[in-house]
Amino acid sequence: MTMTTPWIAGFGLTAFGRHEETPLEVLAATAAREALLEAGIAPGRIGMAVFANALAARLSGSLTVGQDALAHVGLSGCAVLNVENACTSGSTAFHVACMAIRAGEVEAALVVGAEKMFHPGLGLIDSGKTLPDTLLGRVTPAGFALRASRHMDRFGTTAEQLAAVSVKNRRAAGGNPRAMMREPITLADVLAAPMVVDPLTRLQCSPIADGAAAVVLVNDRLARELGAKMRVRASVLTSGEYDRVTDLSEWHTDSRTAQMAYDRAGIGAADLSVVECHDAFSIAEILHYEGLGLCEPGQGGRYAERLLAGEARCTPVNPSGGLMSRGHPIGATGVAQIIEVARFLDAGSHPKPGELGLAHCMGGDKDADTKSCTIAIIERCAA
Repeated sequence: MTMTTPWIAGFGLTAFGRHEETPLEVLAATAAREALLEAGIAPGRIGMAVFANALAARLSGSLTVGQDALAHVGLSGCAVLNVENACTSGSTAFHVACMAIRAGEVEAALVVGAEKMFHPGLGLIDSGKTLPDTLLGRVTPAGFALRASRHMDRFGTTAEQLAAVSVKNRRAAGGNPRAMMREPITLADVLAAPMVVDPLTRLQCSPIADGAAAVVLVNDRLARELGAKMRVRASVLTSGEYDRVTDLSEWHTDSRTAQMAYDRAGIGAADLSVVECHDAFSIAEILHYEGLGLCEPGQGGRYAERLLAGEARCTPVNPSGGLMSRGHPIGATGVAQIIEVARFLDAGSHPKPGELGLAHCMGGDKDADTKSCTIAIIERCAA
């Protein structure tokens, strides 16, 4: 077997929002069909499919959803793997498919992430109902609120800087027809919104959503045949180092995973043209600026202000609107971020070969660190 490079040959993405009358399998099949058609590849040429979903087993009792969904698009006989990895479920599926392509196990792989979250049985999302932190009330919003309070105390980050993330991302979502929340908001709107957990208001929290996203990955040979333009320069998956957490105002796993991805791609943060990151809450995006090396530690709040002001020296972050405005259907999010990076790199009348984008996601919480972190670096190549 010969080592090869994964390429994105096609992708599909549904609108994120309420799809209460549409079954999960139909959402997934819609995105998968669009990806296959855009790639120009028949289902029979797919050697492996990786399906990401986080909540179906919990909410509806559904198991092996991938096989059910992908039968709608004519996939049969190939390996189908179902993946759950919290918010990184979709990007973990992408990473697994990349490994299969690189190893030469398959020439083409289909990655699909799908989720239905408008369900009466959802309740609060946490990292495990039996974990001591959860039993003591540290559900997801509370954990991020603690990080926000610590960052404010340590670095002087302000409530207005936290709110700047929400305003920026909502403005960006106005140009994304698939985003869930598109009406513009102001700093005053964000600060006056109902408090969820101090200092985070409702407009600083990502909304639940239904939706699906899909990507077709191919090897070098098929990339030439199909005219694929998006090359995967790096794909990294890590878990937390729970004994190394020293301060809630930073994520060591962020910076560690980013450095691994930069090393594999042979680049640095300054080489990026766009970033899509896991802004589940406003403070998360600020911490990711710092962890990804877009600014110095402690300067994330100021970087949010600079992005909102449109400073040209800043790398665009979440031009899709991010999770807070695009919506956060957990299993689909990581795949959607990769698609949004590819779309940004291919936008305009004269896309530039060699431009690079980064998709970042994190999932779960354990002992003040993340349970999973993924980073994919995508390069726009000449056709």
